[in-house]
Amino acid sequence: MVQESIKKLLLNYSEEYETEAFIIGDPSWFMHHVSGNNNREAMAFVASGMSYGSRQQFMKKINMLLEWSRGDADTWIKDGLYLNWFSEGDNRCFYRLQTYDDMFHFISSYQYLLRTYGSLGEYVKQNAEDGLSAIQSIVSFFYIHGSGGIIPNTTTSACKRLCMFLRWMCRTNSPVDIGLWSDFIDRRSLIIPMDTHVLQQANRLELIKSSTASMTSAIKLTNTLKEVFPNDPLKGDFALFGYGVNNK
Repeated sequence: MVQESIKKLLLNYSEEYETEAFIIGDPSWFMHHVSGNNNREAMAFVASGMSYGSRQQFMKKINMLLEWSRGDADTWIKDGLYLNWFSEGDNRCFYRLQTYDDMFHFISSYQYLLRTYGSLGEYVKQNAEDGLSAIQSIVSFFYIHGSGGIIPNTTTSACKRLCMFLRWMCRTNSPVDIGLWSDFIDRRSLIIPMDTHVLQQANRLELIKSSTASMTSAIKLTNTLKEVFPNDPLKGDFALFGYGVNNK
């Protein structure tokens, strides 16, 4: 059971931090600066895939992709325009562990999905019924078609970036999340985007007892957050962010 004082703390932080100001400096910024639902979805998916390591550095890389696609990531990928920048066998470093070859395979796999289903949302709609199965279906597709490690190969890890992407796609009535998939993935089934920082904050608040940021831990934390936010557990993502900002 979550203590009443902790519930109040989390509720207050969630209201304070889930605002338009949250978008500034966050990878969610990019999906708010393109037009059209398919394009917003594509930009969000690519941005989420690159969102690890130094925020300052990955925001620069995502902005490069935004500029190269001229704000139209959906067409850039579907029509193969990305091939002007990425090619198979190019082992130069693009960002941290990812080479240009990794990006080529990731985007080529995504291109195949878009040409086959029209959008990632349509693929998920046909192959999933909740947050966990949506993650599993995306992981499975990119593993089969060769994601180059940008999409996790299994759902044993917390799949933080995919969980974040699903938060963006499925939550409604938010100044941050855009809810494009809300009619087929219930936000109550989403899983908290967990990394080591979220895990540390959750342990500190005694919301969970775990030393590993795994999918099992993420699901346990999400179930605990449902005590505070029963109809929208990922509102707790903003609450934990706020707690982290105020308790460094």
